[in-house]
Amino acid sequence: MSRPSETAARGRSVHRSTCPYDCPDACGLVVEVEDGKAVAVRGDPEHPWSRGTLCPKMVHYERTVHSPRRLVSPLVRTGPKGAGEFRRASWDEAITAIAGRFRSIVAEHGAEAILPYSYAGTMGMVQRNAGHALFHALGASRLDRTICTPAQDAGFSAVMGDTLQLDPEEAVDSDLVVLWGIDAIATHIHFVPRLKAARAKGARVVVVETYRSPTAALADDLVLVRPGTDGALALGLMHVLARDGLVDGAFVDAHVQGWGELAERILPEWTPARAAEVTGVAAEDLERFAHAFGRARAPFIRHGGGPTRYGNGAMSARLVACLPAVVGAWARRGGGMLCSTSSSQAFDTGIVQRPDLEPRACRTINMNQLGTALTTLDAPPVKALFVYCSNPAAVAPDQNAVLRGLSREDLFTVVHERFLTDTARFADVVLPATSSLEHGDLYRAYGSYCVQRTRPVVDPVGESLPNWEVFARLARAMGVAEAFYGQSSEAVVDALLAKPSALREAVDPSALAEGRPCQLSLPPGAKLRFRTPSGRIEILNPRQAHPLPRWIPPHSERGALPFRLITAPAVHALNSSFHERDELRERIGPMPLRMHPDDAAARSLRAGERVVAWNELGEATFTLDVTEDAPLGMVVAPGVFWLEHVPGARNVNALTSQKLTDEGRGSTFYDNRVDVRPAPPPADTAR
Repeated sequence: MSRPSETAARGRSVHRSTCPYDCPDACGLVVEVEDGKAVAVRGDPEHPWSRGTLCPKMVHYERTVHSPRRLVSPLVRTGPKGAGEFRRASWDEAITAIAGRFRSIVAEHGAEAILPYSYAGTMGMVQRNAGHALFHALGASRLDRTICTPAQDAGFSAVMGDTLQLDPEEAVDSDLVVLWGIDAIATHIHFVPRLKAARAKGARVVVVETYRSPTAALADDLVLVRPGTDGALALGLMHVLARDGLVDGAFVDAHVQGWGELAERILPEWTPARAAEVTGVAAEDLERFAHAFGRARAPFIRHGGGPTRYGNGAMSARLVACLPAVVGAWARRGGGMLCSTSSSQAFDTGIVQRPDLEPRACRTINMNQLGTALTTLDAPPVKALFVYCSNPAAVAPDQNAVLRGLSREDLFTVVHERFLTDTARFADVVLPATSSLEHGDLYRAYGSYCVQRTRPVVDPVGESLPNWEVFARLARAMGVAEAFYGQSSEAVVDALLAKPSALREAVDPSALAEGRPCQLSLPPGAKLRFRTPSGRIEILNPRQAHPLPRWIPPHSERGALPFRLITAPAVHALNSSFHERDELRERIGPMPLRMHPDDAAARSLRAGERVVAWNELGEATFTLDVTEDAPLGMVVAPGVFWLEHVPGARNVNALTSQKLTDEGRGSTFYDNRVDVRPAPPPADTAR
């Protein structure tokens, strides 16, 4: 709810809102509005998680909201696909054209020839999911939305079931905090104060990573693991815990299923020497880590998505999830493991998504394999693509295949966006979208247990519309799900809040209605209430293809090229978001590729020069950053750049594969190999 300031009489007011981006924190915002425009954005000091601070990306969010690059009207393509040539159109013309084309495609090819493509461009529960009901009612192909961390979810769930995840505030009470595969400074910045508070009370901090990330500076101990071998590291640690009597036998007997079988059948071969051979972690360092973990009173693992973006990602997460169980960490405050909070259980998303509207079971297309879907899929082929809350031309794997598909003249593409992104340039119709300050929604964090309702604080820029209104107009034009879309987005938020949830029992409804950030509450004793079929932590899970967790190599283990590629997060961008802001993009630098000095010397490559990374999928040109932050045999490429800002013709996703994870059908962005060569000198354009 808006909170007018003292200066409201002079045309200035202050309002609460929430960061809408795909980040665990969902920070609270305070937005100053003057003459109908947002003029300043700062952190909300009353937000229980972010406590008044923001990451560098959101400090000047008003520059994104009122960017001169914002799309302000519908556009219809006039030039070749990809050229970004359009004419202005009205909303009536655009909606009529989309509905007409959809009807003809359904008549000729069937509704499954239509594919929606969306992800987390906004994390608001209504606007993010606004299109689901329409496409379900049409009988369109379903999208398997698995580009982020479904393998992490699958691995954790194999051990812990549907157990409520740890409250991240408990990290303050831990005496050993392990950041495992998460660059918190880039992707979970408000966990850092909890980390520092724990350290101030005497805790040690261990960072497990594949390269020296910005977060490594916070570590007492940095454990650099070979990409894709996190599961082998966990096996080596458990071998030492078992060998040296560091297992909490009483906790295991009371709460754990299958430890004895794992210790007898799997762990004997995972000596420190064997684990060192696989992971690259020296045996003595592995033993030191195991002893610190086993002797800690309440070790806390904050597990990130990085280790699960490999072909063995689910198994890796499953093995790491065994560690807190073995030492009884769950029995003590400050101990356990957090992947993603269970705040989604506070709301029934079916109220928005309406899967019941689907007339029959429709085919599912994995979003990580969009390139294949657009170029080779048949029976029926994809003839229409509706993109919202995503930029697949930049962020999807195997960029060359995606761009080939988007270039098809017979593919009717609609993009609902705030900016003319790489994907929007290939659209037949572009629709202008609102920012989060221009529409209302309901947000829940996945790195804390905070929720917040927001309302619009500025008018829509130009003719832009929120997702809900666009799909409501299209539903009316198509004659489907009209009653559902006849309600307002505010009414849908009301419906989400009207359905009771145990996690929301302590939330003040009036505070939530007013737009104040609210904290969900975990039930008493939730940490020791293991929601698995057995009621125990299931190291042995008979429902899994491998009942006992074991080592599975990543896809890249069999690759022939010399360098493992890590597509790292960037501190000043979020996937392809924020590249509309020159000052943020310039802080990242001109699409860097980080390489160890010895590797650069072996190839006669120099810092600052342009290089080409390549593999069987394609190539991309980078500016070389020679640094010991990148271990030998690895190159690190932070950020996902728009094609207009790359030094060559492609970004890093020209090098990433459409292969999927072992479970969860997730992306394998980190499981690729490349080689690197000098870039040819730029062509002389002088005449």
